[in-house]
Amino acid sequence: MSPTAKAHWQIHLCVLLWGFTAILGKLITLPALPLVWWRMGLVVLALLLVPRVWRGLRALPARLLLAYAGIGVLVALHWLTFYGAIKLANASVAATCMALAPVFVALIEPKLARRRFSIRELALGVLVLPGVALVVGGVSADMRTGIMVGALSALFVAVFGSLNKRLVDHADPLTVTAVELGAGTLALTLLAPLMPLLFPVFAGPLLELPSPGDALWLLLLAGACTLFPFALSLVALRHISAFSAQMAVNLEPVYAIVLAMLLLGEQHELAPMFYAGVAVLLAAVFAHPLLHPQRRIDHPEVLGTSEAKGIVE
Repeated sequence: MSPTAKAHWQIHLCVLLWGFTAILGKLITLPALPLVWWRMGLVVLALLLVPRVWRGLRALPARLLLAYAGIGVLVALHWLTFYGAIKLANASVAATCMALAPVFVALIEPKLARRRFSIRELALGVLVLPGVALVVGGVSADMRTGIMVGALSALFVAVFGSLNKRLVDHADPLTVTAVELGAGTLALTLLAPLMPLLFPVFAGPLLELPSPGDALWLLLLAGACTLFPFALSLVALRHISAFSAQMAVNLEPVYAIVLAMLLLGEQHELAPMFYAGVAVLLAAVFAHPLLHPQRRIDHPEVLGTSEAKGIVE
């Protein structure tokens, strides 16, 4: 098998494993806050075992350290709202909301990353509106709060992804990932006492040990669905174009929805209108890379904070 063909299989395996994050988020009985806290904390502990991260931390100026820490807070809020959407609705709904991320990027990135605004990308944003309407109409009323929270999660992806693009060239990307996830873990720790007042549905004890079942799922989430695909993507993305990688990553909601149907039986909770809306959203998502020139992936390591969303952004 050629290196390019092998890389395509590897990136699809990564995307499939990322698709499992929604399934594990449903299986883990912890509320969203402790779930994300444990996931981020476990990944940070693993990254701190890498000597390259410590060398990068020593060389990082204070100004950049604070900037990356601020982005890390957005990463934490993204994961918090993503798993919150799963708890409020289901894995299929949360994964579908992530398809809105490229649209938000199209609208937000020109300002944050200092590039020209694209009318074509604005048109893409308009095209997804019928899909959003169909998705909302295809779920029960008690799941619609989950859709709003999931859309907010996609917005956080767009913001921190655009900021990462602007700043990633200024430091070692693996160190950036460790700083961002470490800052996100600290932010959630500080937010925990206020969560019962602000968003009680997300709240939960951080220091209480998870049940054996939840502990197993958390280890799989942090290891098999975060660290392993993160490392594998570093290998794969050096042999394929950003365009090819983005097209593969766009399948993540598809994998998540299919897995949710097979493993959780969620098709019984959703109307045909929901899947029609998914089709419209995914059509827009797959069109998004066609609006951009193919670019070389200079820093695939940054995928660690966003589960590969927005590779070509």
